[in-house]
Amino acid sequence: MRGPHNIWRLIRTGATMERTGAMTQAMDAMDAPKALRVMARTLAWPFRWLGYKGDPNLPPVTRAITALGPAYIKFGQILSTRPDVVGVDLAKQLQVLQDRMPPFPRDAAVKTIEAELQAPISELFSEFSEPVAAASIAQVHKAVRADTGKAVAVKVLRPGIEKAFRTDIDAFYFMASVIEFFSPASRRLRPTDVIAHFEGVVHGELDLRLESASASEYAANTAKDEGFSVPAVDWNLSAKRVMTLEWVDGITASDIDEIVAAGHDRSSLGPRVLQMFLTHALRDGFFHADMHQGNLKVAPNGDIVALDFGIMGMLDEYTRRVYAEILYGFIKKDYKRVAEVHFEAGYVPADRDVDEFARALRAVGDPIFGMDASRISMARLLSYLFEVTERFGMQTRTELILLQRTMVVVEGVSRSLDPHINIWEVSKPVVEEYIKSNIGPRALSRDLLRTATVLARFGPRLPQLAESLLIAQSKANEEPTKPSNHWQAAWLVAGGVVSAGLGAAVVLIFG
Repeated sequence: MRGPHNIWRLIRTGATMERTGAMTQAMDAMDAPKALRVMARTLAWPFRWLGYKGDPNLPPVTRAITALGPAYIKFGQILSTRPDVVGVDLAKQLQVLQDRMPPFPRDAAVKTIEAELQAPISELFSEFSEPVAAASIAQVHKAVRADTGKAVAVKVLRPGIEKAFRTDIDAFYFMASVIEFFSPASRRLRPTDVIAHFEGVVHGELDLRLESASASEYAANTAKDEGFSVPAVDWNLSAKRVMTLEWVDGITASDIDEIVAAGHDRSSLGPRVLQMFLTHALRDGFFHADMHQGNLKVAPNGDIVALDFGIMGMLDEYTRRVYAEILYGFIKKDYKRVAEVHFEAGYVPADRDVDEFARALRAVGDPIFGMDASRISMARLLSYLFEVTERFGMQTRTELILLQRTMVVVEGVSRSLDPHINIWEVSKPVVEEYIKSNIGPRALSRDLLRTATVLARFGPRLPQLAESLLIAQSKANEEPTKPSNHWQAAWLVAGGVVSAGLGAAVVLIFG
């Protein structure tokens, strides 16, 4: 229930940050202004005794986040991939949130599995281990199927996780409404819509049947991608709160020392992570939207193995083309075209000046090119981008939230593997290939063919549709059908025939 009672949750959040020492550490790591430090501590200090104590064996920020619950842990996972924003030391501390959370008892997992699969654990598995990885929402056990002897990974939701997320999301909704009320300027960012989007994503992650379907689709899409793999789903041993996949050996992407010791080439792994993400987003419109280090492994043969498919992103074809043109414009330093694409897509209000917007984009893009990635401050870059979007009245695009967030996460992972990666140079071949295949004569021919196919499907109904149009117009005008109405109906029929013919002709010409 969204209401003022959520003030209590927000007070305890600030109190927990203060009590654990996380407030000071976080402010120091992000080099926060002195005024902000004073205000935050002044508001939180009187309530510090209300804060959660957390695990005193953990560093302050990690201690606070784990004490606050799963929604906060998700946020911490993202920050763990951004050493340029929160600092190397804090980013390393936060990596514990990815796959090394405190596990819940094995017996609780067994109870869930038996209830979901409606069979004793001994009939399902000949071996069932203690937890091998524990994250914010679920944990994983290694098991051996009783009937085939095949090793599998069994993912089980945490007991009571649904209620815990509901509490946090309610508080987030209340926070968003307060922000919108006291800061009208924030409304263009649509905080409430952002939380609603996050809520939808979380609900999908809490149903492992949906995650199994996502894993299956993702595996089919990427089956031919060299150097990348997705474990197969075992549908017979999967349900709403249990998911079973084939077992995959490998080194977690955060264990850089082990990756180096195993002889893997970091300079090739970093670019591959970024290129695979872009390929899946642009080519398939279906991408892994939670690609932090804990969800990636490096297999013995050097393949990158993706895990945890609870959060997947989807982009329609039009949005993919817009996104590709924007990236391509940055790569080519054609800021005028980047600006035009923003206006054409409706991302920027039409009454703004396109040339001025292009100059603002140049100030964002030019400093990046030719620069070693380790010298780029993503914090300063994001800060400037926010100023640009505010000045030009851009609205938050909810359909791009996951894409934007994942791009930040993936860049952080790629940089952790290859500190000298240049995101633009690595992105260039993927984006150019997409542009070549999807923007131009070939794309036009495919679009027209699809249009002709749809029209052909309705071909037998065109006369009926035309007659219905005439009748509707006659009734609306409360007068007999005019000759002009007959011409409109005739154009409806003729338009369908011409479009179908034109589509076929373009296919023949351009192949």
